[in-house]
Amino acid sequence: MIGIDLFAGAGGLSLGAEWAGINVVAAIEMEKNAAATYKRNHKNTLVINDDIYHVDAKSLLQDINEPLVVFGGPPCQGFSYSNKKTRTTDNPNNALFREFLRVVDECNPSWFVFENVEGFKQFEGGKLRDEVIKLFEHLGYRVSDAILLASRFGVPQNRHRYFMVGNNKGIEFSFPEGTDKLFTVEDAISDLPILQNGEMRETLPYRIHSNKASKYARSMRRYSRFSKQNYVSRNEDHVIERYKYIAQGQNWRAIPDELMQNYANINNCHSGIYRRLIATKPSVVISNYRKNMLIHPYEDRGLSVREAARLQSFPDNYLFEGSIQKMQQQIGNAVPPLLAKAVFEQVIRAEKNI
Repeated sequence: MIGIDLFAGAGGLSLGAEWAGINVVAAIEMEKNAAATYKRNHKNTLVINDDIYHVDAKSLLQDINEPLVVFGGPPCQGFSYSNKKTRTTDNPNNALFREFLRVVDECNPSWFVFENVEGFKQFEGGKLRDEVIKLFEHLGYRVSDAILLASRFGVPQNRHRYFMVGNNKGIEFSFPEGTDKLFTVEDAISDLPILQNGEMRETLPYRIHSNKASKYARSMRRYSRFSKQNYVSRNEDHVIERYKYIAQGQNWRAIPDELMQNYANINNCHSGIYRRLIATKPSVVISNYRKNMLIHPYEDRGLSVREAARLQSFPDNYLFEGSIQKMQQQIGNAVPPLLAKAVFEQVIRAEKNI
């Protein structure tokens, strides 16, 4: 099966597709750092670093003789529940799904996989979701959609994502069900190096031997001898002092009021700010983990790039490009590859059963 990735980002969807057995031949990504990350890790894929509006979809179809799946997640800030200001159709990011429709119309793939934040399903009372389904059905596709929880598919993170899957063969697609056996934060990062606030170490040895690491950690380090990109943002001393008061599972409310005086109104702080991860449970969503100041479960610092990548199920040989801020953004925006893998495996299974 052949794949084309739209709005590819750092490549989380593509990595999951490749793990499932799909040959991803082309990817489109406008942001230069994310495109560079994609190129670094997907050397056999044509990467188009351009605005999708400028891309002729039919030009991507040369020499494709296998069933084609077009997939991608248009920028989703406009649909997010956390976005109170521009969660309307006036937000230009909310119109990019129409480019996804255009490419599907022009390429006529056997399958498409459309991914977004869970808020997409209820955006404008569900009207947009219903409209998109009708548009795909008009193109001849039978459509199914669901919200999936990443932790049920091997990802050590409680992250919900919306998926819409369609095919032009009349198949009723069933989403994978996942498992109740969950990996935890400790499973994900306990073998990674001990780091300090602001430490920037490209390569460090793992803290424990692989035979003592968790099953999840072993799977992440399978193709890497060292922990790479151990980069931690430097927080001010007063921020680190706040961290010391926060136990696992607690947030900014555990910080003494006298240490929060720079906030005009601390009651306006989001519950996700200054949250220390619980070692024995899957992580909370890490979408903006530097800005939200998510805290390591044991150490008084933020998460490293490698730790965040692990919590998203990127393996240790997957390396990111750009500044540390750009790396953090790419990881936070990505679809967890293991979640993507489960969806694409189901697509391949359905295709084989035709």
